Amino acid sequence: MMHRHLGKVVAGAAVAATATAVLIGVTLPGSASGKEGSGGGPQGSAAEQGQAARQLPGVVEDAPEQGRTGTGRDPLTDDEMKRAQTLTGGGGFRLSSEDVKGAKGPERLSTDLAELGPDEVGAADAPRRADVTYYDYKDDTYVTKTVDLGSSKVTSTDTQHGVQPPPNRDEVMEAARLLMDDKLGEGLKKDFKDATGKALTRPDQLTVTGFVYRAGEGNPGPASVGDCGAHRCVRLFTRVVNGPWIDTRQMVIDLSARKVAKLS
Repeated sequence: MMHRHLGKVVAGAAVAATATAVLIGVTLPGSASGKEGSGGGPQGSAAEQGQAARQLPGVVEDAPEQGRTGTGRDPLTDDEMKRAQTLTGGGGFRLSSEDVKGAKGPERLSTDLAELGPDEVGAADAPRRADVTYYDYKDDTYVTKTVDLGSSKVTSTDTQHGVQPPPNRDEVMEAARLLMDDKLGEGLKKDFKDATGKALTRPDQLTVTGFVYRAGEGNPGPASVGDCGAHRCVRLFTRVVNGPWIDTRQMVIDLSARKVAKLS
């Protein structure tokens, strides 16, 4: 690791703390020398070589056409997901909520097939429901809306404070942008320049992974991270696209307050 500026560029094959490098071994068929072999190699029998010649190339088949509605516990179809998102994300909810960039409408996090109740498991006519989860940045609430896909009606809404599921891609990229725009991001930009010879001007020049941060986790930080947990805060693992890692783990980006802090 080379310590530079406010970050650390990890050169060569170094990886972030949670990353794992896997070496894949390649085995050559037959003998590397060409003096011995099987399966159609240099010294393979005529029968083996003939069999290899008769093998047909693999065929890639199109995926089966997806219906509008799934059956039983099948994963949600594209149509079901779109319908659930439309039913839950509009109307008054959209007008009264904000996404990670402050625009109208909540930040959608996930759309999944809802679990069945104990009395519904195994029933032939068990309903298909979808859970659509959102984060509303206007009042820092985690919202789960459940849709009955048979009747196309929202059957329940659950709102919680202090619940922080993993961030989605839009949130991670917005966190990277906020860090780049902050004075605490100068080290990131200098390290990127050192590694690539180019200026860092857009978050998509980085490969970024984000993790939720709560106050009191890891190193103690300034008072500005005290609201993390009630606020939506993330820490980032960043690297140059197809290049070295740049350590930004000491930085905490509060997406709710749109501020950046550095852990001690």
